[in-house]
Amino acid sequence: MQLSKSILLSSSRVHLFPLCMVSLVLSGCAAIPSSGPTGAQIRSEIKADTSHLGISLLEVKSALDLPIAAEPSAVFSSNYTPTPSTDLLGAGDVLDIVIYESGITLFGRTSSATVEGNTDTSAKAERLPPSRVGDDGAINIPFIGEVNVAGRTTAEVERLLRQALRRKSQNPQVLVSIREGLTNSVIIGGDVARPGRLVLPTNRETLSDVIALAGGNRGEIKDMLVRVQRDGENGEFRLSDILSHPERDVRVFPADRISIVRMPRSFSVLGAAGRAEQVPFPTASVSLAEAIALSGGSNPNAGDPRAIFVFRFVRGADGKETPVVYHFNMMQSSSYLLAQRFFMTDKDVLYVGNAVANQPTKLVQIVSQLFLPLLSLQNATNF
Repeated sequence: MQLSKSILLSSSRVHLFPLCMVSLVLSGCAAIPSSGPTGAQIRSEIKADTSHLGISLLEVKSALDLPIAAEPSAVFSSNYTPTPSTDLLGAGDVLDIVIYESGITLFGRTSSATVEGNTDTSAKAERLPPSRVGDDGAINIPFIGEVNVAGRTTAEVERLLRQALRRKSQNPQVLVSIREGLTNSVIIGGDVARPGRLVLPTNRETLSDVIALAGGNRGEIKDMLVRVQRDGENGEFRLSDILSHPERDVRVFPADRISIVRMPRSFSVLGAAGRAEQVPFPTASVSLAEAIALSGGSNPNAGDPRAIFVFRFVRGADGKETPVVYHFNMMQSSSYLLAQRFFMTDKDVLYVGNAVANQPTKLVQIVSQLFLPLLSLQNATNF
């Protein structure tokens, strides 16, 4: 008799416990985990603007709604006066000077000059040690003294030295060449094969020319950022943009300091997508259609394909950034075409809205997980 009462009491508890659990679960529906707000919640919050961030919501329904790719503004001042061209000398340059004499010589006979394959024993060539232009712009030549060469071309220095030697030597001829043209050089560093000082051969080189002369970049082109420091101004250029748009391949001037740094771009995927993660750009440009595919698309059990959002800060003409949210309804076939013309930018946030039916589905799953053991226990007690 006692055993039968005990079994009856257990059975009543088993029947009573599910009722209690249902009450608790129903009262705690708001606490059910969620992957984020629904599309309707996002739109209503943006329209209410409770954050006071000045967020704009743009419904992308036609090609006219697609953002226009902003042309990069001029980085450096248009009135910038570059340093003199490469044929002008300056402080730090190293010169090679050769003086040819005939007859009575001033420097002594050191070698014979060869003209058209015949040796002329009456003509002597004297190669002076390398002459570095000092900070005062002068070099020192034996039997002449200090000669100011800064701001002059090599041809002008040749005439100047020839005139200074005319009364001291018989028919002197002078050749001047630049061994190290520091005045007409740039400093390049970072992810290039040969960082260091680079002398500009023609002073008409562009960024891509200088990178090639330095041995090329060592990383992937899509990840490379080119920084240029010029006369107190700084400019940044994407190497992929420079190579794909020749008009953006700016000219390099002497004294520029160039750095090639690896700075990959990425976008973040949140919400009810196939997977939430940070996705690096696989190529130089990534469309929204490709971004959705890379993130696994909308989760069929939790996501709402009608609520695809791209959160972005847009820089205006005044340089200020304003938050903009672009909305795509991927249940419309036209959105798949528009998504191919919408291109992601660095640090964009791709959000897939939570489906409205997601909460009841999760509730059913939770109830099933809680009650299945209890139902099994109840069936066991009935035997």
